[in-house]
Amino acid sequence: MKKHVQMTGIGTIATAMLLTACGGSPIANSAPEANEDATAVYDKINALTGQERTDQLVELAEKEGKLTVYTSNTDMETIIEAFESEYDIDVELTRGNSETVLQKLLTEGSAGKLEVDFVDNNANELNIMADQGFLYDYESPYRDAVRPDGQMDGWTSHYFNAFVVGWNTDKVKSADLPKEIKDFADPKWKGLISLELSDIDWYAAVSTYYLDRGMSQAEVDTMWKGIAANASVEKGHSTMGDMLAAGKLDIALSIYQHTVDGAADDHGAPVAWNPNDQHVEPVVVRPNGAGLMTAAEHPAAAMLFMDYVLSEGQQTIADVHRIPTVEGVPSPIDQVDTIGVPDEEMTGDRYEYWDDKYRALVGG
Repeated sequence: MKKHVQMTGIGTIATAMLLTACGGSPIANSAPEANEDATAVYDKINALTGQERTDQLVELAEKEGKLTVYTSNTDMETIIEAFESEYDIDVELTRGNSETVLQKLLTEGSAGKLEVDFVDNNANELNIMADQGFLYDYESPYRDAVRPDGQMDGWTSHYFNAFVVGWNTDKVKSADLPKEIKDFADPKWKGLISLELSDIDWYAAVSTYYLDRGMSQAEVDTMWKGIAANASVEKGHSTMGDMLAAGKLDIALSIYQHTVDGAADDHGAPVAWNPNDQHVEPVVVRPNGAGLMTAAEHPAAAMLFMDYVLSEGQQTIADVHRIPTVEGVPSPIDQVDTIGVPDEEMTGDRYEYWDDKYRALVGG
């Protein structure tokens, strides 16, 4: 099978557009009208069970023969290659960062030129898509097997991202690291730590973690002021990972676990986040997932691909060091205490509150 991969322009979506969507003021005419043929296919398959569901879905999907995917997942090609080897379906993939994918979807939807069947993205952006009416309900025993915190309204999580503190082991000894993120406010860490420009959800989760443990807002703000004074600010987790592996960064406070594990295990890079089960707390976990497009041209193929990423694809997800969402599939954070990103803090005025505070902190 031939796979067509297009890279969207990498850039940051205008903050005003993102906040407008998050704040509950709909972007006018963003979502196109539902494709009645597509929703009829979704409803038909959603009503079936067992082998009958599988047989009819595969027949319809291979008859369509094509699938278009928008994604922010840098490992999606690996999953697609495995999917194409099993089914007679050609996949066209467009990839960009999470905000760029959302912007592309909103722009095309407003213009009535949306030509995508399946969208894979971060939680914040998927929630916006669901609120705007881009996504259609997906029912399946595969969804039922996903952890409850991955069964979202309008979309389904097929992997989790974990924000961890990662470091270059040639430059930093794990024994010298503090136990918690708050301790990086100490001036002795000046010039040794880094923050990522867009990690608003991580910032909100860590702030809430300390507020819930009895710190006042003033104390939390003082903590972050100290951390920011010690830190450089980088753009992009992949870039941060490359810099950490190359020794251009010593410590990254909010790097993805799979970036560190992949660099260490696959490339022998001198990086770590949890050697000997010792890590810096808290570890923040955020669901990432996918949704079926209401206006899909290839709805059966989209639904079959969703089935795949929640079944055979879960092992592929684990093989690239990401965190599967289906119960029972081993995960690199199985023995780690984690916290989630509070849903109530990521919508409306609360999102804008955290966004303003973080951008003021990092100068974004």
